[in-house]
Amino acid sequence: MDNALSMIGMALRAGRLEVGDEACGEACREKRCRLLLLSSDAGESARRRAIRFSGEGQCLLIELPCSGEELGAALGRKSCAMAAVTDLGLAQAVVQKLARLSPEKYGETARRLQIKAERAARRREKTAAARRQGGGKRPSIKNRKK
Repeated sequence: MDNALSMIGMALRAGRLEVGDEACGEACREKRCRLLLLSSDAGESARRRAIRFSGEGQCLLIELPCSGEELGAALGRKSCAMAAVTDLGLAQAVVQKLARLSPEKYGETARRLQIKAERAARRREKTAAARRQGGGKRPSIKNRKK
């Protein structure tokens, strides 16, 4: 579990983690959230909000096997009930570390994140191919032919 918590702390330092109910809700509404994390001792209202946020943002929701105090300590706070990972690669890394600890609980989420990552890679490749063929961004004004 320490590896997963350190990965979550690294996501915070990289600026790819939103912490708290309001920040997580905003990230989900803007569809920036890739993985919504909920502490195991989160209250019932926080659980309901997390379920609603994950539905709005079409992101995955997992309950961590740690308390809010443990999650908060990994993030340099007193306590934390909810956090949103906004980077797909970091979300995959966190879930893979959790899946190694408990494959029956987190294996399906790891598989679904893998599918999302593959789709994103295909979209990036398709966009790059379109740009190589000349269908990408327009040249800057000073480089444009007159």
